[in-house]
Amino acid sequence: MTLNRYRARAEPWLARSTRPFLRWSPSTLSLLAIATAGLAGAMAAAVRWTTPLLFLGVGALVILSGFWDAVDGEVARRTGRASVRGDFLDHVLDRYADLFLLLGIAASGFVDPALALLALVSLLLTSYMGTQAQAVGQGRMYGGIVGRADRLVILAVACVLQFDWSLPWPWAPTRPWESFSALGLRFTVLDVAMALLVVTSQWTALSRAIRTYRILPPSP
Repeated sequence: MTLNRYRARAEPWLARSTRPFLRWSPSTLSLLAIATAGLAGAMAAAVRWTTPLLFLGVGALVILSGFWDAVDGEVARRTGRASVRGDFLDHVLDRYADLFLLLGIAASGFVDPALALLALVSLLLTSYMGTQAQAVGQGRMYGGIVGRADRLVILAVACVLQFDWSLPWPWAPTRPWESFSALGLRFTVLDVAMALLVVTSQWTALSRAIRTYRILPPSP
């Protein structure tokens, strides 16, 4: 996973960021993560009836949701409150957070709903393959080219870029679909982000499945 490679370097920063929340319950932080993701999804959906300016807020909320998601596990580990139940709750809430985010973006009117649905299915498959490895006794599988942190960064950056390319500013970059108009194609920044999530998540899901299959003992 791209960002997971830098986890060791980020540990000192994460430890400092966690200090103000050491008295908090990890479950409370997990609930904050899903609540923030839900708010981001609702704000994305509201773009359809309001303004693309909201995409800036969506991008910020996506990053904030990821921050809460990182802090809850760190608090649990540093305060000795890590548990199997807490780990299960964290993974369940993460999946619902992904659901809220992508459904909200799909409703925004700035992405092909079918593409967003395919991205959601791909994300769920990625998580499923990781937990399925655990279910057959091989431990949680985190391999692949994208993890949840990578996906959140892709969504946040896409929302910010979509905001910029949706406004008629003189200094705004050329809209990404203009050079393809002669081919009859039209896509947005969020369409590109969804397509990227589909490809990378499917690749990750398949790689986890193949890796798990190879380490399992053969049938008698």
